[in-house]
Amino acid sequence: MTPRTGSSPQPRTSDPADPLWRALGIYRLATVAYVVVFYAALAEYYRRPELGWVVVAALAAWTVSVSVLYRRPERRTWPILSVDLSLAVLAVLLNPVIDDPIRIDAGEPTMALIWPSGAMLAWSIQWGWRGGVGAAAMISAASLFARGELTRSTGNNIVLLLLAGAAIGYAVDLFRRSEQTMQQAIHLEAATRERERLARSIHDGVLQVLALVQRRGPELGDEGVELARLAEQQQLALRGLLVAHPEVSRDEEVDVAGLISALSSATVTVATPAEPVWLPSFEGGELVDAVKACLDNVRVHVGSVAPAWVLLEEDDDHVVVSVRDQGPGIPDGRLQAAAADGRLGVAQAIRGRVEDIGGTATFTSTPGQGTEVELTVAAWPRPKVTP
Repeated sequence: MTPRTGSSPQPRTSDPADPLWRALGIYRLATVAYVVVFYAALAEYYRRPELGWVVVAALAAWTVSVSVLYRRPERRTWPILSVDLSLAVLAVLLNPVIDDPIRIDAGEPTMALIWPSGAMLAWSIQWGWRGGVGAAAMISAASLFARGELTRSTGNNIVLLLLAGAAIGYAVDLFRRSEQTMQQAIHLEAATRERERLARSIHDGVLQVLALVQRRGPELGDEGVELARLAEQQQLALRGLLVAHPEVSRDEEVDVAGLISALSSATVTVATPAEPVWLPSFEGGELVDAVKACLDNVRVHVGSVAPAWVLLEEDDDHVVVSVRDQGPGIPDGRLQAAAADGRLGVAQAIRGRVEDIGGTATFTSTPGQGTEVELTVAAWPRPKVTP
């Protein structure tokens, strides 16, 4: 069989708000049906009933079309939603052209009725409360212009429209954040369960063997002592991995707490927050690589068995990683001299990496008392939910 040529179909994207879009489609079909019934009953009282029927037919056709378009997330684009809102505003502005001014002045229901609210709801679902309020404000301005004055019924309608846009948009924002939090919790739970499963296997196998080598190694002489020491290091490193954060990630983000926890070993003590610390993938990777470079410097300049301590902290504005050792310290001018001689380990591997992502690297060293490197980067913006 000859394979078919051509581009493969693109996979459909998904949106947590898909059920809301389906409900909106039903709502809009109901509103346009109500407009048709209402206008059929009162068309004879309008000044231009034929033009009114043209507008009603256009509203019905657009409603069916946009309900189909909004079924696919990739079609919920700015141009389509802008056309949707523009037609809603136009339908309101056409009321004085189609309807009798006496009816309008008397505060009678206009032809479009509640149909424009469908566009406002679409903006609320797509862009939250800001989109809902913005769309409601445009429709309200058109309604006020069409009426020519602010009547009690018009004022009430405007207030209700603005409140609906704000409330529904805010509810959608909360829904999306809750969905994101739930997905993160699911991924974290899955990673934790997998780690626990591996921990049981490692504990029953590898750690038992390493413990045996550690106990029996000295009986083999000097080489056995060294073997026992290496076994102890690997045992501590494995235990550190088992209690570290599960290394989870999500779209375009990484948990630097999990990545830094994995650096724990017999000589490296790591302390991180209990919760994941999210950063964009590139920035998080560069920060972790800078920490690794700090630890490499400790091994090279202080010793392969020299202890080091890594502390990760996060607040609303910054993520800070401190790497400390108990080495001889850095003599004054040593870093500048190394950079002048072309030895760019600290300048590029540490300071350069952090500065490239908009952060800072501060070196604090006292001769004979060790060195501390503090790496600071901007925290990843997170939406805050007001209770």
